[in-house]
Amino acid sequence: MTYLRSVLAALALAIAATVSFSQAAYAQASGVMIIDEGHILTTSKAGKDMFTKLKNIETQINNELKAPADALNAQRTALAAKLEGKTREAVAADAALVKQVEDFQKKANEFAQKRSVLAQEYSATEQKAFVDFNKALEPVLLEVVKEKNIQVLLSRSQVVFSADAVDASDAIIAKLDQKTPAISVVRQRAPAQTN
Repeated sequence: MTYLRSVLAALALAIAATVSFSQAAYAQASGVMIIDEGHILTTSKAGKDMFTKLKNIETQINNELKAPADALNAQRTALAAKLEGKTREAVAADAALVKQVEDFQKKANEFAQKRSVLAQEYSATEQKAFVDFNKALEPVLLEVVKEKNIQVLLSRSQVVFSADAVDASDAIIAKLDQKTPAISVVRQRAPAQTN
């Protein structure tokens, strides 16, 4: 019984080796290569570095917004207490209270504008980081394509089925990690607003 299991195990191993060899041979002969962009982006050192830096910039922006948001919320709460139970006519008759409402509205508008500008800055920063990542990835990708004599390169997301041997994502990640372990991510600033 043990001998039969050993023979069956050896036969299964031989079949598996033949299948994986034939997949690799097919991939080389066909000139087709598949890449998983998401895997490359999230697994490579450069991708991880880029996402960490983007997260730090996002945290910095959120911290810049925290103090004015907290102050605005405190002012809103205080103003709501003063307005509670008053009619529109009563508020309009109180010049000091009208001034406080106008001041609050002005600060709320300024905060909304600042938040919008910072969101645009983050979006521009993120976009530039992805462009820089792709610039670092392109020569590595071309090098692997040339090494493997590839005529057709497909995205994993566009393929219904492929043999694992055709996927070159890990080879690309290894080369990218060697050549570009980090991406420079610099916060982009919006041009100064003139009034």
